[in-house]
Amino acid sequence: MTGMQIPFRFLASSHDRLAPALLAIFAVAGCASAPSVTPKLTAPSTAAATATQTEPNEPTENQKFAQWVAEFSTFARAAGIEEATLHSAFDSVRLVPRVIKLDQSQPEFTRTVWDYLDNAVSPQRIARGQDKLLQLRPQSDALTARYGVPTEILVAIWGMESNYGGYVGDIPTIDALATLGFEGRREAWARGQLLAALKILQNHDIDRAQMIGSWAGAMGQTQFLPSNFLAYAVDADGDGRRDIWGSIPDVMASTANFLARSGWQADQPWGLEVKLPPGFDYARADADVRQPASAWASEGVQSMDRTPLPALADGSILLPAGAHGPAFLVGANFRTILRYNNSTSYALAVGLLAQQLTGGPAVQARWPRDVPALTRSQLLALQTALNARGVDSGTPDGMMGPATRDGIRNYQRSLGLPADGYPTPDLLQRLQ
Repeated sequence: MTGMQIPFRFLASSHDRLAPALLAIFAVAGCASAPSVTPKLTAPSTAAATATQTEPNEPTENQKFAQWVAEFSTFARAAGIEEATLHSAFDSVRLVPRVIKLDQSQPEFTRTVWDYLDNAVSPQRIARGQDKLLQLRPQSDALTARYGVPTEILVAIWGMESNYGGYVGDIPTIDALATLGFEGRREAWARGQLLAALKILQNHDIDRAQMIGSWAGAMGQTQFLPSNFLAYAVDADGDGRRDIWGSIPDVMASTANFLARSGWQADQPWGLEVKLPPGFDYARADADVRQPASAWASEGVQSMDRTPLPALADGSILLPAGAHGPAFLVGANFRTILRYNNSTSYALAVGLLAQQLTGGPAVQARWPRDVPALTRSQLLALQTALNARGVDSGTPDGMMGPATRDGIRNYQRSLGLPADGYPTPDLLQRLQ
């Protein structure tokens, strides 16, 4: 997903919700030039109708949503969206409660990186991806020559985002983004994406009925947000439309264009699994610690087969499961994949899947499968305990971030443990 990902790859809009007074001014101007767009919503239930009768001044949720859409239509009209596009988009728009529920949900249980990779880089996905790679061979050389991105990387992203087009989502993008804008938690972002979606409709790249995707507004076989579609989508088959839903040439070229313009460096790998030397300072396994692969080699970092490390100019060591799991040397292209979806597990899965699609090895070191992941509640307790001991880990929120990682490292150092910044049940028990 070019940013659900939200991952991105998600780009926030600069549009803020207009003040009511300003909306009123725009509404008058809009009515003078064109008929207003009023969404056709399903009639309220009997219970809702009864509530409306008993409290006539309290609008129903559907009525509030209709008012939000009408206000947004005024804004979109002023931004250059034509009346025909507004009617096409909003005449049948509906509030989708499932979108709100998914946006507000925060799972208590988190997944370990090896559980994630077991599913993302499964034997079935590898086998199917190898078939897809063979099918794309006639055009893959041209793609690589134009964009510099290996086809196996594109196929890996395709497999990750929609299982090679098998499932692109089932929620109309207009409905999803209008619902998120109305919900209000990320209204400015949703308004920007909704305006971009209207521009896509106005450009006739896709019809409203075919513009479907995830609950978060990501679309097509490689899950572009509307803003990314406008910036990077390509009409590779020459039919005058950028169709990332049904045209495989458009899907592949659009994804390659995104990566190329996000900093992909041709002829460089995403990274590789490495073996760390005895006595390695695990605190240096950090995305901000970058140096040439030759410098890492001089410190004793080796490839698993002892061949020379690739010539990465600014490589960093990645320990996705801490000091007791596999280690990777990753470079600029790994960070480019993160721009597509800002998740280390996702970027690692793309790299490993692409590697195995072309006959490369799976991860060779063992994952610490006997170490469970902390739940969000446990991580919140760990953050709180660190702060209580005077070890700054940021504001406790149950989410792993740089401040928490630094706090864990400082505490690990105080105990004489490897300072890998990885949260474990044992570490939480020591703190408690």
